[in-house]
Amino acid sequence: MRSSLFVGKWLFLMIVSSMILVACGGGTTTTTTSPGGDSGSTGATATTGVAGQTGTQPTVATGGGDTHPTAAGTTAEATEGGATGGVPANLGELSGNIEIDGSSTVLPISEAAAGEFKNAGAQNVNVTVASSGTGGGFERFCNGEIEISDASRPIRAEEIQTCQQNNVEFIELPVALDGVAVVTDPDTQFLECLTVDELKKIWEPDAEGNITTWNQVRPSFPEEEIALFGPGTQSGTFDYFTDEVVGEEGASRADYTASEDDNVLVQGVSGTQNSLGYFGYAYFEENREQLKLLGVNDGKSGCVQPTAETVNNGTYPLSRPLFIYVSKEAAQRAEVKAFVNFYLSREFTPTVNEVGYVAMTDPQYQAIQQRFQRNETGTELAEGKEFSLDLYTGKSR
Repeated sequence: MRSSLFVGKWLFLMIVSSMILVACGGGTTTTTTSPGGDSGSTGATATTGVAGQTGTQPTVATGGGDTHPTAAGTTAEATEGGATGGVPANLGELSGNIEIDGSSTVLPISEAAAGEFKNAGAQNVNVTVASSGTGGGFERFCNGEIEISDASRPIRAEEIQTCQQNNVEFIELPVALDGVAVVTDPDTQFLECLTVDELKKIWEPDAEGNITTWNQVRPSFPEEEIALFGPGTQSGTFDYFTDEVVGEEGASRADYTASEDDNVLVQGVSGTQNSLGYFGYAYFEENREQLKLLGVNDGKSGCVQPTAETVNNGTYPLSRPLFIYVSKEAAQRAEVKAFVNFYLSREFTPTVNEVGYVAMTDPQYQAIQQRFQRNETGTELAEGKEFSLDLYTGKSR
């Protein structure tokens, strides 16, 4: 009931505000459509950009993703249940360049944020997004080459050391939740679900040259050759999967087709019968007509596939957080501060679900945004420490 009253009051105020704006001759509302996305209303005239292309080479993401009500025209105050604090109304007055590199899993979110940020009015800010893998992104970030690093795992001790040597302080910000999708070709009929132990049997280092046919994994499976596809060693998804499945980060057989570009893995899995691959769930969502999603059984909840619900409640065994790491020095620049605040604001965060990931709650994003505004540096996740959103929202303190 309280929610209904709030919505009704909000709609009434919006209608009144619109009438006043029309009477005063300002505040024209324009609907724009971004490439491949739905349309939405903005508080100022927005132009349609060109979506950045996925790949390992840097691309200028000046559009793309679905368009939502943007921060243009909003105040810098937090709204009920979410965060708009720190997203300025004068985005059009900002200029500069922001370079992002790192995880191919986080890439679609950062590309969408870059596109919607420009559509919101930041026409003179060029946000460049690339995907050299989580490890590659941290290498460039800790060398002071980029402002933001996308990561599908927490920063490692040796990477922190490199940052310290180069006087790079960082702010660690979770931006979404994800489930690593385990997939095969749609024509591979016998595969529906694999246990964690079976995945380990397939991917552990001792499997190289030894586990080569499916009947070696499970006797009821056919004697067909296994065609494996997976992320390269610079990928945070590789680090996460080997840690969770094999039991040791980086421990994996090497005789598989590897790439830091998840689109290459999609093509390989979808074009090869009896295949098996793994990558971020968003890439399955984007290519679901070409792939077959498998369930994973860890012996607790039966055979579970990744969905928004199973990732959010942790019943899917391969659920994980996704991060951006922001240079503290770069965060003092107006355009970087505005972009990161936009990335975490309720004007953008609904897009997280639309590009195939699981968004956190509005209050959680608001708390994480406040962490950024306070310039809280360092990691909350010393190696081996279990992730919890409470670490970033202040509930654990």
